[in-house]
Amino acid sequence: MPVKGKSHILLVLMIMAWFLPAISHATGAPQILQVADPYLEMHTGPGEGYPVFYVIEQGQTLQVIKRRTDWYKVRIKNNKTGWIDRAQMEQTLTTTGERTKLKRLAANDYSARNWEAGILGGGFKDSTVMTVYTGYYITDNFSTELSLSQILGRFSSSTFVNVNLSLEPFPEWRVSPFFTVGTGIISTRSRSSLVQAKDRTDNSSHVGIGARMYFAKQFLIRFEVKDYVLYSSDNNNEEITEWKIGFGIFF
Repeated sequence: MPVKGKSHILLVLMIMAWFLPAISHATGAPQILQVADPYLEMHTGPGEGYPVFYVIEQGQTLQVIKRRTDWYKVRIKNNKTGWIDRAQMEQTLTTTGERTKLKRLAANDYSARNWEAGILGGGFKDSTVMTVYTGYYITDNFSTELSLSQILGRFSSSTFVNVNLSLEPFPEWRVSPFFTVGTGIISTRSRSSLVQAKDRTDNSSHVGIGARMYFAKQFLIRFEVKDYVLYSSDNNNEEITEWKIGFGIFF
């Protein structure tokens, strides 16, 4: 039974490796803009909470590298990089002297997110599972994720903590598939004195597939299916399939 679980993990890792070369070469030409206001403030990160570390003067040019919701990462001629908010970016000029027009937050913008968080619900074998999660995007395609689940069965309840690595090959798609692989710890407690069940804590590994669908503004719908292997201390390993659906926000 463990062999089957390990073969699933190997399959997902092979899929990730197959997509990696194509993803690493997917780059776009940066947009060149000119500062029209007396100055623009560059922040160290995409948010008002990040300090201003440099001021770009009127007439200087900048390159737009990428967007995180309503913040833009830019590079200037001395090779400094920083973040400028949407309001200031709308005061710049294009190379033809026209006022810069920026698109509002739309479906494709969730491919450029830093963080994602949400809540999911579904089935874990014959039990109900509820999950909260948060994830950080290392690149536009690869992310790490931490999740906490509560599994409510008829005779027992479990707390499940998981760490995942996910590959999203096509983040620009409105409905974007992803692959995931990870490990976790599950702690199970008996809820009934009528059933002779032992409290237990087991390690686990899993592979999974799923999809995210942009919904509106900063919201998305997420669906996933995972195959788990629970490694019991008595070598009686168990394979369980889980499905979940829910909502997330990105920022």
